[in-house]
Amino acid sequence: MFTTHGPSVRELAVQGLSSVERGYDLLAPKFDLTPFRTPDRMLDAVEETLAQREGSFGTGLDVCCGTGAAIGMLRRLCLDRVTGVDLSAGMLAEAARAYPDERVDFVRGDARALPPALGDSYDLAVSFGAFGHFLPAERPALFSGVHSALREGGVFAFPIGAPIPPSSPLWWAVAGFDAVMRVRNAVWRPPFVMYYRTFPLSGVRADLRAAGFTVETVPLDHFGRTPQGAPHWRLVLARR
Repeated sequence: MFTTHGPSVRELAVQGLSSVERGYDLLAPKFDLTPFRTPDRMLDAVEETLAQREGSFGTGLDVCCGTGAAIGMLRRLCLDRVTGVDLSAGMLAEAARAYPDERVDFVRGDARALPPALGDSYDLAVSFGAFGHFLPAERPALFSGVHSALREGGVFAFPIGAPIPPSSPLWWAVAGFDAVMRVRNAVWRPPFVMYYRTFPLSGVRADLRAAGFTVETVPLDHFGRTPQGAPHWRLVLARR
């Protein structure tokens, strides 16, 4: 994270004390040099699983596309137009530089209220690494917007990790991070919403169904299984 070319501790601190939009505008030029970018291994696993189960798609939408990590995947899976949507103009500028393709367009918008022009236009929607920016009460609007953007039969796909057991040091790390963020947001404005433990599969499935999706999950066995046999990662396939 703190490489010569990556963001400094000071830059990350300034980002963390900004709003989500402003923070990512500031971080955008160096975002791909941080661990926050979705790993290619995850993108490849999702692409392979979608290709095997669904084949190709017509049009694709990346919700909260950031600097465009998933755009290459969508270009390969989709035969027609691919669109990336993000709140941060800075992140969109980086994505547009990375993909100067006439089949790809980028739209600035809030995922909780997607632009009406995107409605009923896409066969596949994906999202990676962004759900921590939405409080549980905001999920219904997020999922309803994606539902409206999809054509009948369209698929909303995203990976979701298995619960981390409290016996794991990682559980304490993410719990500590979430606690720090709650304190930060209680005493500092504007808020920077980013939590790691607000997106459980049970609640997500219920909210997807309430938005009108049928929901199934597929193990991403590329990442192995827990000692109890559950997959470390699943791909959620929510179909309109």
